[in-house]
Amino acid sequence: MKVKVTRFNECKQYFPPKHDQTVHAMHLQHKDHGCQAPYWVGSSYYLPGAKAEMSAIGLDKVYVMLEGELTVEFSDGTIETLAKGDSIWIGPDVTREVRNETNAVATMLLVMPYPPEA
Repeated sequence: MKVKVTRFNECKQYFPPKHDQTVHAMHLQHKDHGCQAPYWVGSSYYLPGAKAEMSAIGLDKVYVMLEGELTVEFSDGTIETLAKGDSIWIGPDVTREVRNETNAVATMLLVMPYPPEA
């Protein structure tokens, strides 16, 4: 049976590039921790004022807001505000910035495939 349970107290913190130190990110499911899924799942906690700088990667990603509110701004000037229960798919190479403009902690779930093997 292919099943991997990860208890919350077993989750591992990771440090995503271009995220300031007020973003706390954890792997909930990841191949480095025994998950065999073709994607990984993370949880990010954005403190008030926290942000991920304007950047892009060549992979799809899905953000799901669990608590609070985050602003996602794209390089073309489009701005989306995501609240609890909202989700967004962002395609490969789309340049975006994520920031918490509120006074409350925002919690986001991230689902992403692994980069192709070199």
